[in-house]
Amino acid sequence: MATILVTGGTGTLGRPLIDRLLEDGHDVRSLSRRPHTGTERPRLRSYAVDLRDGTGLAEALAGVDTVVHCATAPAGGDAEAAGRLLDAARRAGVRHLLYISIVGVDRVPLRYYRTKLAVERLIADSGVGWTVLRTTQFHDLVLRLVKAGARSPVLPVPPGVRVQPVEVREVADRLAELAAGAPAGRVPDMGGPEVLTARDLARATLTAGGRRRLLLPVWLPGAAAAALRRGGNLTPEHAEGRRTYAEFLAERAG
Repeated sequence: MATILVTGGTGTLGRPLIDRLLEDGHDVRSLSRRPHTGTERPRLRSYAVDLRDGTGLAEALAGVDTVVHCATAPAGGDAEAAGRLLDAARRAGVRHLLYISIVGVDRVPLRYYRTKLAVERLIADSGVGWTVLRTTQFHDLVLRLVKAGARSPVLPVPPGVRVQPVEVREVADRLAELAAGAPAGRVPDMGGPEVLTARDLARATLTAGGRRRLLLPVWLPGAAAAALRRGGNLTPEHAEGRRTYAEFLAERAG
């Protein structure tokens, strides 16, 4: 079994990934700004490291075989954080760095997507063995976005935009498989089992939560919105996920 460090270990993806890696028998380290909390488990060590300055990275990486880089900051700083992580990983002799990215980072000109693409390129040029997996949006993200919009009696919905949400635990399973293997470069994308319109997702979320809101079509201008309407965020040819958004909502409601 390997020694695997997961950055962003307390996040939406980090937690189920760590659970799966521990189930598989690996020695696991969780790296995040805040220590991993919860029941103490064998083979899990928690490191409070902020990748914005890198303090403590050398200790966290000592003896690590593989790093799964899940940490991200949509507000900015991901490229700089990845650079620090890669420098420290080279010095520590890490053999494999696995990065979770997003379907469409090379097609949808959002600033956050451009940063994710830049990090992919940093990793590919780093000299460390690497794997990149791009996935579509998690069910959890869709739920958060709709709930945020539903704070108002009128919920704006962008017409023409479709989403292919995927279950985060299935992504964690895929990452665990890749982390146990050799560096593979860019692997096939992973998307959810169905492509749904933004309106369908909003309506399903509201119904599951017992809410009523007026759905107002709002046309989004700009190149990024146009790319979304063209399906730049989708990968229907890689609909590997099994759990639907409706099943996700039913579990949350139940």
